[in-house]
Amino acid sequence: MDALSQCIVVLDRPQDAVNIGAVVRAMKNMGVSQLRLVQPRPYTRDDLLRVAHRCDDIVDAIVVCVDLDQALADAIYVVGTAAIVHAGRSLVRDVRGLAGDLLPRMAQGPVALVFGTEDDGLDRRALDRCHVIAMIPTDPAYPALNLAQSVLLFLYDVRMAALGALPAPPPTREPAAQAALEQLFTLSHQALVTTGFLNYNPNGPLSSLRQIAYRARLSQADVALLTAIVRRIIATQKERQEPES
Repeated sequence: MDALSQCIVVLDRPQDAVNIGAVVRAMKNMGVSQLRLVQPRPYTRDDLLRVAHRCDDIVDAIVVCVDLDQALADAIYVVGTAAIVHAGRSLVRDVRGLAGDLLPRMAQGPVALVFGTEDDGLDRRALDRCHVIAMIPTDPAYPALNLAQSVLLFLYDVRMAALGALPAPPPTREPAAQAALEQLFTLSHQALVTTGFLNYNPNGPLSSLRQIAYRARLSQADVALLTAIVRRIIATQKERQEPES
């Protein structure tokens, strides 16, 4: 299915080769082929294929990344997964409805589905990079799913949405890639530091700024304009701070 070719599964620091192999098998079942691993524990090709039978194509195409920013650089939308509520972040409990919303985005570019470590899930830095957090409606008394189970359930809903999808309307704006957003956030942090805005509670404003940007669904042109503005703020502030000769 063409829509699913833009679906990327990202495993952040997976710890067990058996789980990676089971994720590969789930992806093969659901027709998704792109897998990126961020700092995985050492494994061999045979380790994965012992679980992921006849999935050589996905295993051989795995991309191993040095960090999450590299894994998400080309993504235009990032969905994180969590078993618990994280305050201050956009949360969706209707995974099936979210899956339908992702298809028009996939028509515009890569969409990343990010799954955290088996022990602790996604950390704060990873959650900051997610445009939305999705929760599978498990029993609150025991919400944590096995990594491969979580991937399979999520991809099942994405596949079902793709099977019933209507042709996506033509895009009206080119969405910004995550790498461009990260550059904007980095420069914004620098600007807020140089202006003295971040003297107190530096993490709070930056986290809020990320959520505002994600909700706004910024285009490439939007990000280019905002980045130019922030660069000018930084340059002006430095000029003011320079001693007169």
